[in-house]
Amino acid sequence: MQTLVIEHLTKQFESFVAVDNISLSMTRGEIFGLLGPNGAGKTTTIRILLGLLAPTSGSASVLGYDVVKQSEEIRAHAGYVSQKFALYPDLTVAENFDFYAGVYGVPRANISERRRALLEQVGLTGQERVRVGALAGGSRQRLALACALSHEPEFLFLDEPTAGVDAVARRALWDLVYELAERGTSILVTTHYMDEAENCQRLAFIYQGRIVAEGTPGEIKRDQIHAQVFEMECEPLDVALGILRDAKLFDEVALYGSTLHLIDAHAREKISAAQNLLREKNVRVTRADEIVASLEDAFIARLRSADRATNGEK
Repeated sequence: MQTLVIEHLTKQFESFVAVDNISLSMTRGEIFGLLGPNGAGKTTTIRILLGLLAPTSGSASVLGYDVVKQSEEIRAHAGYVSQKFALYPDLTVAENFDFYAGVYGVPRANISERRRALLEQVGLTGQERVRVGALAGGSRQRLALACALSHEPEFLFLDEPTAGVDAVARRALWDLVYELAERGTSILVTTHYMDEAENCQRLAFIYQGRIVAEGTPGEIKRDQIHAQVFEMECEPLDVALGILRDAKLFDEVALYGSTLHLIDAHAREKISAAQNLLREKNVRVTRADEIVASLEDAFIARLRSADRATNGEK
């Protein structure tokens, strides 16, 4: 069963095209990741799907409901959690939950039991009387998720839900996402974290409002990287980055944590020249190994390719 269908969706604000002719679909119980830099069109897309913005052209439906004609039905059957979910810091955990349960139309007689079950599910049992302003960021996001689930939605939108949250809290939140998907909830999630994107069943890269790649994480890595990838440890890192980019030896030179990733169809043939160049510039190279391309490598390569196409480069 398809729970999301987007066909040639476009949203234009005067001369700016925020969402540019995108098409996507999802099935029941699927975790679908929407990746892209800030301003790529991710949040605008979600706002359209929730019926908060009208599209300029194209169509979309969530759970079979049209986003323009049946937006109230969508919001009655969908939950939404964003990076800045509007919890009330002066209210307690229980008071916040009860308020949102009422907004979502949960019958008053059922709210107490729903609160007990969901706070247990997100690991907040015993904190019902704690004011939200005193909670850590990860706990606030888990409460936001509980609030969004109060009406047992069939579809869940997660817009950068773990931004600014520590690694342990991120892991706990994703464990909950897996549980929900296993129960049949369809989940559309936007994220900047590539390790989180690896956990999605399917992904789409959105850039300048357009879908530039789509598929499983494995398919995207295979299809977008037609090159060899070397990982290099060197010091100072920022100096090495500038030298190698200026030298234009490789198609792409990118920071990857505390290393550089060098991407090129002939990287093996060029790696010795790169090492020699860096040593001549007093950069100490401690390691340069060929590796399997990561999702982040594929993401960067695809965006660079899109930029070259836009600029008319080969």
